[in-house]
Amino acid sequence: MSKIKFKSGDKVRVIAGDHKGSEGEIVSLLREKNKAIVSGVNLVKRHTKPNAQNPQGGIIEKEAAIAISNLSLLTADGQTTRVGYRMEDGKKVRVSRKTNEAI
Repeated sequence: MSKIKFKSGDKVRVIAGDHKGSEGEIVSLLREKNKAIVSGVNLVKRHTKPNAQNPQGGIIEKEAAIAISNLSLLTADGQTTRVGYRMEDGKKVRVSRKTNEAI
């Protein structure tokens, strides 16, 4: 299992697969499966029975997990970048490889 360099709340772009080019924010990470759930990307329709949360039931659209390898982090100006690390004031900080600025 590889190291995941993303965190919840990061802005990412899909770089491979059916949703290539779409952007969103990471809602949650599934570390054991090397996947992430990105808002507005990889929407699937789920047919649900009526329950307490949804008394009507019906078809709900929700985000499905997408592989981490298909995501790339975005810099502040919207470019895709890889993630590096560096020590600043005794703390380990994530750094954009393209612009060399702290994320």
